[in-house]
Amino acid sequence: MRAPRDPASAADEGIRLQKVLAAAGIGSRRRGEELIADGRVSVDGVVVREQGRRVNPETAIIEVDGDRIVTRTGLVHLALNKPRGVLSAMSDDRGRPTIADLLTEFGGGLFHVGRLDGDSEGLLLVTNDGELAHRLTHPSYEVPKSYLVEVSGPLRREVPRTLRAGVELDDGLARADSVQIVDQANGRVMLEIVVHEGRNRIVRRMMETVGYPVHRLVRTRLGAVYLGTLRSGRARHLTRGEIGALYRNVGL
Repeated sequence: MRAPRDPASAADEGIRLQKVLAAAGIGSRRRGEELIADGRVSVDGVVVREQGRRVNPETAIIEVDGDRIVTRTGLVHLALNKPRGVLSAMSDDRGRPTIADLLTEFGGGLFHVGRLDGDSEGLLLVTNDGELAHRLTHPSYEVPKSYLVEVSGPLRREVPRTLRAGVELDDGLARADSVQIVDQANGRVMLEIVVHEGRNRIVRRMMETVGYPVHRLVRTRLGAVYLGTLRSGRARHLTRGEIGALYRNVGL
């Protein structure tokens, strides 16, 4: 008679890949089996076609169609539309409103990826994924960020070119990746500015340097994540595609 299987040793062997895919939101286990059979799933960089393959979801790097999926348990990835006047902080000893006040339904242990100053608004990523957050804020990965910037007009013709060429700030040269005029009306000009740096208040300081203090600044994109129609003060979970694209942006 065969001895009963040790539960601990069974757990060490991992979980069936199709079950891990289903838990990650890919679809049913049957759908996972189809993806595996079609050669669309890889584990640690190797395409897997065997249906009985077991993996450790806490450590394995699993990709579907080249996009990494999050299989570690307990990870949270959120997009938040930060309102003006709210601090990019999880607490404040002076009792000022913080983004933590907007995230109570998502539990604790979260932190923001980079920051927006108190007068700015728009897209802020919030997570408990430390490695992703570190890489997204590291300058070497050059993750693009888009902003809508409102200034008083009229705008001198050379300003977009000057911003793209670079302006000297007190902490070094800063360049915009792109500058587009979105709208001009009633003495105001709306620009879309894309930068890949994360220095403090960099867009505001660049605009002040060329003589156009910012009246309103809204971040609309960070990497593959867009603000879209997310209402001010609200948060949403990132989609599987957004998370996979962010991982790909920073080499994870």
